[in-house]
Amino acid sequence: MHQNIKEKLFAFFVARRYLFSKKSHNTINIISAVSMCGVAVGTLALICVLSVLNGFEQLVKDSFSQFDPDLKITAKKGKVFDISPDAFQAIRQMENVAIFADVVEENALLCYDNKQLPVTIKGVSEQYNQMVDVESMIRDGSFNLAQDELFPSFIGLGVANALGTGVNYVSPLSLYLPKRTGTINIASPEKAFKREFLFVSGLFYSGQEAYDNKVVLLSLDLVRNLLDYHPDEATSVELKLKSGVNIKRTQRQIEDLLGEQFIVQNREEQQEDFYRIMKVEKWISFLILAFILLIAIFNIIGSLSMLMIDKKEDIEIYRRMGTPEKTIQHIFLYEGWLISITGAVIGLVFGLFLCYLQQYVGLLKMGTGFMVQNYPVQVQLFDVVAIFLTVILLGFFSAYYPVKSIGKK
Repeated sequence: MHQNIKEKLFAFFVARRYLFSKKSHNTINIISAVSMCGVAVGTLALICVLSVLNGFEQLVKDSFSQFDPDLKITAKKGKVFDISPDAFQAIRQMENVAIFADVVEENALLCYDNKQLPVTIKGVSEQYNQMVDVESMIRDGSFNLAQDELFPSFIGLGVANALGTGVNYVSPLSLYLPKRTGTINIASPEKAFKREFLFVSGLFYSGQEAYDNKVVLLSLDLVRNLLDYHPDEATSVELKLKSGVNIKRTQRQIEDLLGEQFIVQNREEQQEDFYRIMKVEKWISFLILAFILLIAIFNIIGSLSMLMIDKKEDIEIYRRMGTPEKTIQHIFLYEGWLISITGAVIGLVFGLFLCYLQQYVGLLKMGTGFMVQNYPVQVQLFDVVAIFLTVILLGFFSAYYPVKSIGKK
């Protein structure tokens, strides 16, 4: 075993000398440099692209988090459930729970000045502004759901633009909801709907079309009355946890309290389809760039092949000295690895430098009309490790074929 280590160290020492020493043919030096630069550029592209995708993912997460609670409880079967049982009272009193908010959601039709728009009405209590940072999203008016002669509504900017309405408009909005009880008269189908007049107390903009173009916040009592729900009925319960709390652990505790009849979701699970698409997009980009990197690494095959031709006299000398064939192969295998590792390190250093420069200085601007001025960037340690290991593996396989041919030639 000691002898085996000595042989590997000898192979590594010779490979390092071959990499940095001047060859008899200058073309070999050029091809080796091109191979190393190709690996470096491919690695730089990988780290920069993945970091930008991470930045956009985090930006979307932050915009979603403006509306999505830390934890959301819904019924596994049915739409409405009773929040009066002891399990929900125990959740209210949990030390980790800062705010317990029961919510009622329903699809409805909103009309204004001969314009119609399907929306999602969300009945919330006055303490909803403690659950969600409403103040940061207000674009006009205020978050006021206190009932007056007309019922106030807090609507998305996209909803207001689609209907052509806004704060302090004289004409009210018309809200139509299907009746949950009673019979439907075919001769008068309009009687199957409840109608209520609303005025706009404020407009919000979250940066997410799913909310800005569809959501209308109303008083919880109003929505319950319109849908004939009891005061203890809700379609979901939203929880805001205290800062520093372990969300996953609290989620499991609540799941144990409620049993299998309810679903408890954290923020990522509430937008599971979207996050899955983001991750798929990221790793597809990784595979495409890794394939391009593989093409660049193929230059190592040419570099090693020419190097072996250039050093054929040295190879013969090693053999006459009794050097095992495997050790000779390791010399050129390590040579290929050194080219790929050196290129990877150079690419990672410059890639990380560019990413942090973009993050703190902002080299590339997104222009006007976007949520942020600069392209968002977020470097993740897992990506750096995955890229480095990918380059090493690709470098190994690209060097393996020419090295195996030494004995045959």
